[in-house]
Amino acid sequence: MEVFAILSNELVELVKTVCEQRAETQTLECKAAHTDCPKRLYDTLSSFSNQDSGGVLLFGIDEKAGFQVVGVYDLQDLQKKVTEQCTQMEPPVRAVFTVAEVDGRWICAAEIPAIDLSERPCYYRGAGRSKGSYIRVGDADLPMTDYELYSYEAFRRHLHDDERSVERASLSMLDGDKLEQYILRRRADRPGFAQLTREQTLEILNIIRDGEMTLAAVMNFCLYPQGYFPQLGITAIVVPGTQIGDTDTDSARFTDNKRIEGTIDRMVEDAVAFCRRNMKVRTIIDPVTGTRKDRTEYPINAIREAVLNAVIHRDYSIYTEGTPVQIDFFADRLEIHSPGSLYGRMTVEQLGVARPDLRNPALAVMAEELTGAENWYSGIPTIRRAMADYGLPEPVFENRRNEFVVILYNQAAAEAAAEHGEQADAPDLLAFCKTPRSRQEIASYLGIKTVFYAMSHYVQPLLESGQLAMTLPESPKSRKQRYYAV
Repeated sequence: MEVFAILSNELVELVKTVCEQRAETQTLECKAAHTDCPKRLYDTLSSFSNQDSGGVLLFGIDEKAGFQVVGVYDLQDLQKKVTEQCTQMEPPVRAVFTVAEVDGRWICAAEIPAIDLSERPCYYRGAGRSKGSYIRVGDADLPMTDYELYSYEAFRRHLHDDERSVERASLSMLDGDKLEQYILRRRADRPGFAQLTREQTLEILNIIRDGEMTLAAVMNFCLYPQGYFPQLGITAIVVPGTQIGDTDTDSARFTDNKRIEGTIDRMVEDAVAFCRRNMKVRTIIDPVTGTRKDRTEYPINAIREAVLNAVIHRDYSIYTEGTPVQIDFFADRLEIHSPGSLYGRMTVEQLGVARPDLRNPALAVMAEELTGAENWYSGIPTIRRAMADYGLPEPVFENRRNEFVVILYNQAAAEAAAEHGEQADAPDLLAFCKTPRSRQEIASYLGIKTVFYAMSHYVQPLLESGQLAMTLPESPKSRKQRYYAV
């Protein structure tokens, strides 16, 4: 009884918050249910089950009536019918119910737990896996794309797209000397390799699979990988402002742009060279020795690690092979976009701490040898350490729906943020956002001149963690957008 009372009190507070904010969130869906149980809860049951945080269905709140408390028609019958719908999901959903009385009316909450990643997607059996699987975006339940469905299937079955065959490729299209040197190095520390035939060696090194070239081999050893995969490269641009569309005095949208192609090691070096060419460089004189030292706008090793991660750990499935890695230089930051969200069970909070599942193990092994990368787990700590050593803001890592983004801020961004002093931290911001706030209101509250910096550095992490939500999640860039504490 004590536990039930505590849960009931929490539910009362939740109802009050919803009524004040008049908004649903990433983890909350309101249903009136004052006359009967809603007939189709399947979309929300699916989307809540398919996100790590789960979600709560709140019955007795009428969204169409301005989020008024209307109560539920019958507590017992409602729970029975919701449970019946839960059992029609695959795998079945196990809702946890809590009830409370608010303003003389009964409210019922159904907590929908997240299911294990290995069991996703959760879907409505009546519609089937392809049409009955949903994902939560803001306060909306959206059908999963073919790519999202495939991503779950690939993880569950341990499918690795870097090992898929490339039918048109042949060994004659590989850099023979580069491949032989790689094989010799692999043989040197593996005595058993000497007993293998040539074909067995190529097979065990994932150069060929079932007699055909693998994608990993093409991307690491082919004379021209983009002949087979035109978009598996890097596009790099320099924007003369802080957002796409800004122009310089000559109305140019880009002051530099480049399409970077070749093998993975070649692309990494060319991408770093592009970044170096477009970075400001200042000369520092050591006051003791008088030695001159050039200091780039961003630490080179941080950029290199971010690019390495982007090309090695990107998604190489057929669903994303038409999307290149993107490098965007802005006046205040550098963004590196990699196709595909974080793989497996990895979260942004675990980056650099937990050992990740590898999306492309064969490609990663080859690239590690060819690029001199230390290992697959040190990249994120290296980026963080390099930015700190430069006295620059903490790098931002964003796991978006279909891409992973690394954002590095430069000294100009740091100075803009500190111009009037950053007077508030995240907890204070959450208190400020108990009332929905605009982007400009948030920036002003934080004492930050650059709105984009305030949004990227403060708001976006809170959105991702579920502590902030948008009033207009379906239109994230709307001028009427407001942000509120959940």
